[in-house]
Amino acid sequence: AILLYIVISLIIYATTKHISTYQVIAGPLAQNQTYTALAVRQETVVKSNNDGYIRYYAREGRKVSKTGAVYSLAQSPEKSSGTTELSEESLSKIRALTAQFASSFTPDNFGQVYSFKYSLTGSILDYAGMDRSNDSTAVLGDSSVYLAPESGVVVYTKDGMEDVTAENFTADDFSYSSYKVENLRTSERISAGTPVYKLITSEEWSVLIPVTTAQASKLEGKTSIKVKFFKDSSTMNGALELLTRDDGTYAKVTFSSGMIRFASDRYLEIELITNAEKGLKIPVSAVVVKDFFLVPKEFAVSLENSSDLGFIRKTENKDGSFSTEFVNATIYASDDNSYYVDMSEFSVGDVLVMENSTQTYTLKDTGQLNGVYNINRGYTVFRRIEISDKNEEYCIVDTDTPYGLSLYDNIVLDSSTVSEDEILF
Repeated sequence: AILLYIVISLIIYATTKHISTYQVIAGPLAQNQTYTALAVRQETVVKSNNDGYIRYYAREGRKVSKTGAVYSLAQSPEKSSGTTELSEESLSKIRALTAQFASSFTPDNFGQVYSFKYSLTGSILDYAGMDRSNDSTAVLGDSSVYLAPESGVVVYTKDGMEDVTAENFTADDFSYSSYKVENLRTSERISAGTPVYKLITSEEWSVLIPVTTAQASKLEGKTSIKVKFFKDSSTMNGALELLTRDDGTYAKVTFSSGMIRFASDRYLEIELITNAEKGLKIPVSAVVVKDFFLVPKEFAVSLENSSDLGFIRKTENKDGSFSTEFVNATIYASDDNSYYVDMSEFSVGDVLVMENSTQTYTLKDTGQLNGVYNINRGYTVFRRIEISDKNEEYCIVDTDTPYGLSLYDNIVLDSSTVSEDEILF
C-alpha cells in the first residue's frame, strides 16, 4: 500500500504543471554605478613673502573675505606685545562665535579646537582695528599680519595637484597609490617662499570620472545628473559633460555650490544616480498583453447612488423583439476617448445603446494593456501594470494602478506557461 501510494504520488507530481512564482518587491531597476572621482577647483598656493615665526588666524575650510587676516609673521616666537581694548559690541560677537562652536563641538573631532582658535584669533584682530598699511599686510604690535588677496576658502594642505584642470588632466591623475598630502601648518620659523596656505577662490568646481564605453553610452544625451557623495551622504545636481580623450572617455560633472564641504578632498567616492525611477519591480518574463474592448466614453452609464460604470446592451428576445439590459462591466483603464472594458462580459457584435438616445455602438474595436497574472487566490487573475522603466530582465511598474499590483503579491514568473482564470492549486 505504501509503495502504491508513492508510485501514485510520483505520477501525479510528474504530470502536474509546475508554475514558478515571483513575489513582487519594491526598488530601483538596478544599482547605480559608484566611482572614485577627481575633484578640480580654482585654487592657488600662497607663499610667504618674508621670514619669521608664523601664527594662523583663518579657520581651515572656512571662507575668508578679501583683505581678511590669514596669518602673521614675527621675528621671535613670543606672542605679539601689541594690546587693544575691544568694544562691548565686539566682545558680544566673540561670545556668539564661541557659543556657536561649543554647541556643535564633538570630542570625536578634537582637531576642530585648533581651527576654531585660528578663526577666533582672526576675528579678534578684525575687531581690534589693525593698522592696515596696504591691501596685503597689516601691523599688529611687532608682527606683520598678511591678508587674503581675494575672498576664498582657506586650506592648510597642498598635494601638488592644484594646477590640474578639466583641460590638462591625465589618466595618471586618477592613480592615488602614490598620492601625498603635505600639511602646511607649522610652529617653526619659515623662510620667504615657503607655502603657507591654499586659497580656493571660486564656488564652481568639478569632478572628473573615467568611464567605460558602456557607461558612457548610458550617460550619452544627459546634460545634468544627480550625484551622491559617500563622505556625508549628501546629493547634488550637476551639469554633465562627456570628454573624449586619446586615452579614454571621461565624465565631467560641474557644480555651482557645495565646494566648501569638500575643499580638502582631492578624491571623492561618489555615486551617479542614473536609475532614479522606483516602484514595483517585476521580471519582464511575467508581463502578458491582454485585449480589451474599446468603448466610447459617452456610452457609459452610472447607476444611481453608485460610482460604478456600466453599459446598456441591446438584446433580442425569442419572439424577435428587442429589449435592453444594464451590464456592470469591469473598466481597467481609459484614454481621452474610450474605456478599456473587460471582454468577459461582452462579445464581438454586441450592440450598446447610449442612455436617453437612440444612438448605438457595435463592439468591434479592441486595445491592449500590459499586465501580469496574480495567483494570491490559487488561480490566475489578470492585474494591469503601467511600465515606467525597464531593462532586459526587469521592469518598474507604477504603484496604485487601478486593478494593479500591490507589494508582496505573488505572480506567475513566466506568463506564457498559464492562461487567465487557470486553477493552479
